[in-house]
Amino acid sequence: MPEAAKAELLRGLGRLLRGLATLFWGLGLTGFVYLEMVYLETAPTVWRDTFSPWAFAPALFLSLLLWHGLNQMRAFQPQERIWQRALSRAEIFAVLDAGLAPFLYWWYKFPSVPLFSACTSLLLLGSVFLLLQINCVLQRLCAMLPDLTLRSETRLFTRFNISLLLAFLVGLGLYLVLTRVAYRPEWLDGWMNSAVGAGIWLALFLLLMPLAMTMALLWKIKEVIFGSLTNGG
Repeated sequence: MPEAAKAELLRGLGRLLRGLATLFWGLGLTGFVYLEMVYLETAPTVWRDTFSPWAFAPALFLSLLLWHGLNQMRAFQPQERIWQRALSRAEIFAVLDAGLAPFLYWWYKFPSVPLFSACTSLLLLGSVFLLLQINCVLQRLCAMLPDLTLRSETRLFTRFNISLLLAFLVGLGLYLVLTRVAYRPEWLDGWMNSAVGAGIWLALFLLLMPLAMTMALLWKIKEVIFGSLTNGG
């Protein structure tokens, strides 16, 4: 390999490693912030009330951090169109989340405003699709790496993550459709009421499990690439 091409490849790998590390920490912190702001109503809310109206800043910053991590990875194999398209789709959802992040705080302060509720729901969907697309990015990345074991493991776990996220979206869509039905049988009303509490925990499982597994994959891929570089092959 010519020296210039080798130097370019090493620069691309360096930025890829930084991008993977940024996604790892960004996803973890994003999950924590969203849980604190949306689900954990009993958690301390001092920072939200003290820094009003800038309490949405963490969600905004983390969405931009995820975009930055994805953008860093563009330097690796820029000629691969499928890989670059996967990154572009993920970046679109990261930018969408950044634009919708302020509505998360406004919805918390004014939950009765329909616009804020709708934008918060869109933020949730955008975050789920971003996690879905990051798994697709990892699939495309490992398809270009020579490690067959890593490739097969990544394919297995990303498919599992995508299945869980799709199950969440299907369940959420079914619930929303049933709530819009004007005339429901009594047994369906009773079933929906009893399923609300359990549904929250099921939704958390369907979201947090893929999040944790995606973070584990990001870290493992980063370590495998870094180990290959330090071992000279």
